[in-house]
Amino acid sequence: MDFHIFTLFPQMFDGPLSESIIKRARERGLIGVHLHNIRDFAIDKHRIVDDSPYGGGPGMVMKPEPIFGAVEDLLTRLHKTNKLDESTSESEPPPIILMSPRGRVFNHRVALDLSRHPCLIIICGHYEGVDERVKEHLITDEISLGDYVLTGGELAAMVVVDAVARLLPGVLGSDESIHGESHSDGLLQFPQYTRPPDFRGWEVPEVLLSGHHGEIQRWRRRQSLLLTRKTRPDLLEPADMSDDEKRSID
Repeated sequence: MDFHIFTLFPQMFDGPLSESIIKRARERGLIGVHLHNIRDFAIDKHRIVDDSPYGGGPGMVMKPEPIFGAVEDLLTRLHKTNKLDESTSESEPPPIILMSPRGRVFNHRVALDLSRHPCLIIICGHYEGVDERVKEHLITDEISLGDYVLTGGELAAMVVVDAVARLLPGVLGSDESIHGESHSDGLLQFPQYTRPPDFRGWEVPEVLLSGHHGEIQRWRRRQSLLLTRKTRPDLLEPADMSDDEKRSID
């Protein structure tokens, strides 16, 4: 899978996407992370990429010309070199995502949906936002990390890349790692323990030491339900629960 990220600050990505699991996935060719500097497509000699908003107001707005030019140049090159998946055509381009506080909220289901695409294009917004014509005529999706505002879309883009990449086959040490973790089935993950069995008098629950896999699975399921009810009750309503589990939680 290829991630194409359009940003004014490509150096920001050097550390987070060059370490740990993402680094190994890139080295093994499981994912590609390609950074494109929007400023390279500015149309004036001073490489200006922003301007004051029509109608007045504080701050600056990212101009449409550099963004359109940068993304369209990439799409042209990808089609010429046949690097887009065969199932992707000019009438169905890869998702073009703008990281923006007014977008739909990013979650596990969104990450799972995005992981099914062979290529993602991510645009990092900045300043007071981007010219509305970018949103109306170029992007296909608008994503936010939550109900707050960052100084730019770069950190949000890194989160999307990390969350999507780890869902791809082979990226994690074991593909089973993504099953049973928080949000994979709509619930929060059950508590986890490791050695030593007794730390400062705090003991590991006896059921986890029993070797009884059926009891362990039942305990973990119940703990997931209880933890979700305590910290994220909003997740319980759409969760797949049996009638007995619903009565137990109540």
